[in-house]
Amino acid sequence: MIIFITGGVRSGKSRYAQQRAKELSESPVYVATARHWDGDFEKRIKRHQQDRGPEWKNYEVEKYVSKISFTEKTVVIDCVTLWLTNFFIDHKQDIDKSLTEFKKEIDHIENTNATFIVVSNEIGMGVHAETEAGRKFVDLHGWANQYVAEKAAEVFLMVSGISLKVKPSKSHNLNAEI
Repeated sequence: MIIFITGGVRSGKSRYAQQRAKELSESPVYVATARHWDGDFEKRIKRHQQDRGPEWKNYEVEKYVSKISFTEKTVVIDCVTLWLTNFFIDHKQDIDKSLTEFKKEIDHIENTNATFIVVSNEIGMGVHAETEAGRKFVDLHGWANQYVAEKAAEVFLMVSGISLKVKPSKSHNLNAEI
């Protein structure tokens, strides 16, 4: 099962994802997808690590989450934006190759007997990117978010630390008459 949490920068996505994971498991798993780009990223990574207690099993996986067995676990993947960046950079800004590999990873986790809480950003809600690479990445990210949301049982949009349920559980009858 996939639970998808999206929203703006510093909207409370990671905190909410971690809270949900701890509600579902006494020993949750955290998958960080960030590359160690520079000193600022090092600080961000350390801050995120400090937010989690000893009950967490932590992994750093830049692209291929499917190589780790998460059967019967509750797993936070944080975050799609950095995960996609790794594919995008490694594929020299090729949207199709990046999206294809990302979708394969999502298909794999969807078919795993585990609960995945996938965190992402809504980067397309701001101004248009000035560069061609920026516009390509925004497109890639939008399509990736749509793909995850389609596969997810639940989707939450975070706004100023408040979760808004966008998509109910698949067990909910979406075609019921009001």
